[in-house]
Amino acid sequence: MSRDQVPLVNLRCEAHTYPDGTVGMHDVDFSVYPDEVLALVGGNGAGKSTLLEHLNATLVPDDGELVVDGTPITEDNKAYARTEVGFVFQDADTQLVAPTVLDDVMFGLQNYGVPGDEAKQRAREALATVDASHLEDRIPHYLSGGEKRLVGLAGVLVLEPSVIVLDEPLAGLDPERSRLVAERIEQIHRDGISVVLSTHDLEFAADVADRICVMTDGNVVGNGTPREVFYNDALLAEANLHPPSAVRVAREAGLETTAQPVTEADLVSLLTEATDVATTQTPSPDGRGHD
Repeated sequence: MSRDQVPLVNLRCEAHTYPDGTVGMHDVDFSVYPDEVLALVGGNGAGKSTLLEHLNATLVPDDGELVVDGTPITEDNKAYARTEVGFVFQDADTQLVAPTVLDDVMFGLQNYGVPGDEAKQRAREALATVDASHLEDRIPHYLSGGEKRLVGLAGVLVLEPSVIVLDEPLAGLDPERSRLVAERIEQIHRDGISVVLSTHDLEFAADVADRICVMTDGNVVGNGTPREVFYNDALLAEANLHPPSAVRVAREAGLETTAQPVTEADLVSLLTEATDVATTQTPSPDGRGHD
């Protein structure tokens, strides 16, 4: 990912106000670049879901513009935004509409006129990508929360978007299903699709994201790499966020001024290295170091 690249998606939103008068978002300039995982973080009511729903024209700004792959999106070409930017909602049930999983994943293709045999083959490929082929004959509403997320993800992948947007993909999942969904997200990124997700789980954001955007009061107040964001005390305080546990432990251990770990794996590596150095410097019984 490089800032010199042309964005796949660029949203400029001076304002978005809901019918009841609530201001959901204002003064936002937000871009998604090729080959990145971007995590959107912030407290409840910060505007994360509102921003995400603007990325495929589910919502439109009162004043502003959405550009997808160089094409300005209008009332006449919203369908283009929705094929290029796939959206997986937090409530997976809102996307599950067919009697079986396979029928559900095929649904979008059939709406675009893809012939039945081709739609079925592509749907099976999409299910295989998210490791959910075994679910194809199941009734969607009887699936677990994690299984529903995977089926929703397959239903988006089958349309071959450039960007996939996930609203709180781990919400309500147990640790094992969270791990499974996180692995599928990383696989999708490795396959060349950019991913945008919102999350309250900063450990997860630190693990998967190349870039973090922080929202508060309907605006993006900062963004950068996980290290740039999670070691920025003023930015986190503005958004009422606490850094991931690796950051807190590193600070308590006096390690944050060196490698600045943000994930558990970073921290383990740093502590292992520090232990190895200390061991080699410990004097041997004859008074000489282990070196």
